[in-house]
Amino acid sequence: MRIPYLKRALTAVAVATTLIAGSVSAQAGPSGTGGAKPTVVLVHGAFADASGFDGTIALLQRAGFPTIAPANPLRDTAADAAYISSVLDTITGPVILAAHSYGGVVITNAARGHANVKALVYLGAFAPDQGESALQLATSVPGSLLGPALIARPWTLPDGSQGTDGYVDPAKFRQVFAADLPESKTRLMAATQRPGNFDGLSGLSGVPAWKSIPSWYLIPTEDKVIPPAVQRSMAERAGSHTREISSSHVVMISHPAAATATILAAYAATR
Repeated sequence: MRIPYLKRALTAVAVATTLIAGSVSAQAGPSGTGGAKPTVVLVHGAFADASGFDGTIALLQRAGFPTIAPANPLRDTAADAAYISSVLDTITGPVILAAHSYGGVVITNAARGHANVKALVYLGAFAPDQGESALQLATSVPGSLLGPALIARPWTLPDGSQGTDGYVDPAKFRQVFAADLPESKTRLMAATQRPGNFDGLSGLSGVPAWKSIPSWYLIPTEDKVIPPAVQRSMAERAGSHTREISSSHVVMISHPAAATATILAAYAATR
C-alpha cells in the first residue's frame, strides 16, 4: 500500500529529537518486558560502500539501535547473499535488514531461513522476484541512465578466467547517481566507488524473502538508476508499506532522516 510521504523537508535534527524521545518508551517490548531493540543491518549496493549509510547510522545509534553496515562483496549474487547471510548468523535477537540499490537483491536472498529477520527495508533498492536480475529490472522501462554511463574493466580471477567490473563514469556520476548532492562530494564518491562485477549485477535472484517477511519501501522519485516506475511495481507486488520522496538514487545520503524514519516504521510495526 502507498502512504503519502508529505514531509520532504524533515531535518536530521528534528528526526533525531523524535527518535530519542521515542527510544525511552521503545525500550520496553509489547508487553512492557524490556525487550531489546533489533539490530539494524544495512547493506550497500554497487558503485558505493557502507559509508553511504553514515547519516542513517548516526540517527539510529543516537536512538539506541545496534547497527552494523557490512561490506557487500559485490562479486556474485549468490555469493554476496551467502556472505550477508553469514553475517546474520552471528547476530542474536531480532534484526531489521535494510538495503540500498543492488543491496536489495542481496537482502532479498540473504534473509531466507533467518527467522529473526523481522522486516526488510528497501531504500531506493531492488526487490527482485525469482529469476530476475538487477540489470534486467533497471532496464525494463525507460528512465535509467546507468547503462550508457558504465565503464567496463576486465580483471583476471585466480583460476585464470576473466571477470568484468562495472564503474560509473566519473564524468557522469553525479547526474546518474547523486544529482542532489554537492559536486564536491560526488567527485569523491566517484573516485572511491566500489565496482559491481557484471556477474553480480546480472545474476538471477532466488525465491524472495519478501514473500514471507513484511517489507517497507522508500522510493526516490528522481532516481536515474532504478526508474521509480520499476520501484513502484516491485513494492506493490511485495506488498510493501511504501513512501515516496523527491530524491536522487542515493536517498540514504541526501535524506538520512527519511531513510531512518522508514526503518523506524518497520520497527514500530514488527516489535
